[in-house]
Amino acid sequence: MYHKAILNKVEFEIEQVDKLLNKYEDLIKRCEEKEPELVELTALASVLHSFYNGIENIFLVIAKGIDGEKPNGSNWHKELLVQMRESNDKRKEIISKDSKEKIKDYLGFRHFYRHSYSFYLDWKEMKDLVLSLLDVWNQIKAELNDFANSLK
Repeated sequence: MYHKAILNKVEFEIEQVDKLLNKYEDLIKRCEEKEPELVELTALASVLHSFYNGIENIFLVIAKGIDGEKPNGSNWHKELLVQMRESNDKRKEIISKDSKEKIKDYLGFRHFYRHSYSFYLDWKEMKDLVLSLLDVWNQIKAELNDFANSLK
């Protein structure tokens, strides 16, 4: 059954994001006390980028494997978030409205990160994303696990 393969891919990507955040958890927590220096800021930017990529990988697995289609065109990243927010005849909604809004901020940062130089990074612009990262992931992961359990 196709659900087993999709479930395996979703669980694999969840594990990858967990590993990412576990590797950098100490750095993230240090930023609660002290503003990061450029090298740390660059590492954190990479973490934010990878975090969003991991979530998007999960959404693409669901879009292609269950919905049978993923958005196309220049706004496909944003449209994918909308698609995951909405239920359809094949599945329930994947993420809550609150999660969608939070994920949009990481998508926006990912776009900036991919199209700029690291010396333009600004802690004031990244601080909220970094400091809320673990809580945001826990919220999204709970929703993804709820969805994954519906496939079992």
